Amino acid sequence: MSTTNLSAEKRQRQNEKRRLANKSTKTSIKSAAKKVVMASEKKDTEAAKQALSEMIKRIDSAARKGIIKKNTAARKKSRMQRLVNKIDQ
Repeated sequence: MSTTNLSAEKRQRQNEKRRLANKSTKTSIKSAAKKVVMASEKKDTEAAKQALSEMIKRIDSAARKGIIKKNTAARKKSRMQRLVNKIDQ
């Protein structure tokens, strides 16, 4: 007889799987944000807007799943939107 708790082992496996999925989602958000910043630095309005919409889609998805908090999502979207809006000025 094993003295280990089977449900605890299962919980560890689930947590690890979720951790990796969450990490992947957060990384994709950071990559999308970097694309927005790069496009805005090049003053490429079209590329920046396209990258922004992709980033917003990823952020909203992560917020809906609880990977990032609602206010964090709103803050990130707001900052990037302001960056894109500055290009036109």
